[in-house]
Amino acid sequence: MADYCATSESCSSLRSLSAPCDGEDFISRMTMSSPPSPSPARWFKALRRTRLGEPCLKTYPLECVDLLKRARAAFKAGRTLKENFRLTQLDAVVRMLEEHECDFVDALGRDLHKPRFETVVSELILVKNEALHAVNNLRKWMQPQSVERNLSTTLDECLVISEPLGVVFIMGTFCSPVQMCLVPLVGAIAAGNCAIISPSECTAHTAELLHRLIPFYLDNECFHVILAGMGDLPEIVELKFDHVFFSGTREDGGRIAVAAARTLTPVTLILGGKNPCYVDQHCDMATIVQRIAWACFHNAGQSLVAPSYILCHTDVKARLVQALKCCLMQFYGCNPRESRSFGRMVNLDLFSRTSDILWRSGKVAVGGQVIEGEKYIAPTILTEVSESDPIMQQEVFGPVLPILTVNSVDEAIAFINKHEKPLCVYAYSSNSKVISRLMSETSSGSFCSNDCVLQSLMVALPFGGVGASGMGSCHGRYSFDTFSHRKSCLQRSTRFECVTYLRYPPYEDRNLSLMTWASTLSQKSQGWCQIL
Repeated sequence: MADYCATSESCSSLRSLSAPCDGEDFISRMTMSSPPSPSPARWFKALRRTRLGEPCLKTYPLECVDLLKRARAAFKAGRTLKENFRLTQLDAVVRMLEEHECDFVDALGRDLHKPRFETVVSELILVKNEALHAVNNLRKWMQPQSVERNLSTTLDECLVISEPLGVVFIMGTFCSPVQMCLVPLVGAIAAGNCAIISPSECTAHTAELLHRLIPFYLDNECFHVILAGMGDLPEIVELKFDHVFFSGTREDGGRIAVAAARTLTPVTLILGGKNPCYVDQHCDMATIVQRIAWACFHNAGQSLVAPSYILCHTDVKARLVQALKCCLMQFYGCNPRESRSFGRMVNLDLFSRTSDILWRSGKVAVGGQVIEGEKYIAPTILTEVSESDPIMQQEVFGPVLPILTVNSVDEAIAFINKHEKPLCVYAYSSNSKVISRLMSETSSGSFCSNDCVLQSLMVALPFGGVGASGMGSCHGRYSFDTFSHRKSCLQRSTRFECVTYLRYPPYEDRNLSLMTWASTLSQKSQGWCQIL
């Protein structure tokens, strides 16, 4: 087993920042926030649900029926349609994250041993950016969009109107339990929907925190949080929502898609898989290893968008492994177990599965230490990995990075293309032609060159999968569109009946000839107009 060497630096300031808040601080901040309704009954009901130490009971499918009815009634009453209502709810999401940052840090620390830095940057700030972006652009998104008119609609109005779908169901993953619940929620709110949210049962403390806070900050009739296990979710999906948003594993996503299909419910799926990372022989090794190591071992490797394996050119393999070893030592010190910057596996099931795959694949070049009682797996680099090894055949959510070698960019492209389409493809090279080839000759949900993960965090870019890695997308305007129906609207007058009468029975060859002639003219000029 390979050992880490050299010294690690302590981060006392980080330790002090990540100290959890006690229950009194939690309650005092809750009482300082303005509730969504002046009703004292609702205020005390929400406050009772926020007391730390009170267990949040599992929500069963029958209870979801009642929540769904309440949400549907609120939607049908037009509660979510007004721009002002949506802005108020979006502002409330931002306030919730700002006023309870310490509580989110504490909850994610309990669930994943997640450092404060990672929680604030990859969970809270990201969601706040989404909400603020929606606030700043909501009026523009809600406005009807005019489309090009043709000869027959010159005097008419052709519009595309974005209307809310209704009541949507959002299921988050344990990998990013705040981000993957609240980013879709921001889109659902902006689009004017009601929503029921189901955080992952694996991150119980974070799920319970959302269960306590959301009723206090958001409208209690339109937005609900349930605590349900993965085994219950397909049954809940069958209750018939207007859209289902799921992020997680391919296996679970398949079950959700089957359940949604029974009621013809549209779905957005953000699914895991194997994200390839190509490292060319022409690259800045010192920089790329830091970016790759950060992406792979952030949140102890539990991420939908982390690189799953490296395809490196044979000429740079030895340098790459040595550089990664030095980088891990710089990031986490001699003993990553003692580092406050490194997380833990979310539960023993995932720990056991990942450790088993680790020992049955390749050769440990760096790391490899495991401690079951702490759900700890050291940042690990594997070499001499073959395509048939378990780590290359299964989804792996853990701090294990296998390295395979290829002799050319053509071989790397062929390797990527013979597998299922991934959520992300990463490429590191100083040669722009190599980058261009990987971007254009492979298919994936997203692509990033000379860095990792960042393309999945930007509000201006859609984040989603393709093929086996999912369908649909989120972030910014794309979230708004995901939770909207784009309704085609043609507002016509009753003028020009002297032309449109040609379409009416009894059908005459003369009328057909005139319409065919008009269509031929329009195809030459505009390519799509007809006289109807």
